[in-house]
Amino acid sequence: MNTTKARETAAIAAALMALPASACVPELAGAARTLDTGRYTLAYRSVPPKIAVGEHFSLEVAVCANGGTPLPDSLSVDAQMPEHRHGMNYKPGIKRVSATRFRADGLMFHMPGRWEFDFELRAAGRTDRVKQSEVFE
Repeated sequence: MNTTKARETAAIAAALMALPASACVPELAGAARTLDTGRYTLAYRSVPPKIAVGEHFSLEVAVCANGGTPLPDSLSVDAQMPEHRHGMNYKPGIKRVSATRFRADGLMFHMPGRWEFDFELRAAGRTDRVKQSEVFE
């Protein structure tokens, strides 16, 4: 093997080794975002796809566990407006659709601005949290 080819092979091997050994990819077609807590990777999308201020919407969430972590026992979803220091006026109902899927119904952003989704996954006595900010007009 020539020196250039050996270096390329070594670089590819190093890059592959840097990836998490058991990183997962949640299956959710049309997902708006994919977020990672370290132990979990989750993807979510809104229903309807475009969230309108003042109208109820749902979130479909797919979760997968990284590195032998158990699947979550539960998921909670909330949203806040950090600049205004308040949350939603409605508490969403969460239902488990399958071992790796959840649906949160009854969310509503009652005013335009930056909202921060807060996802909380619980499993085996541990809690993982991840947040995602978006602006809605």
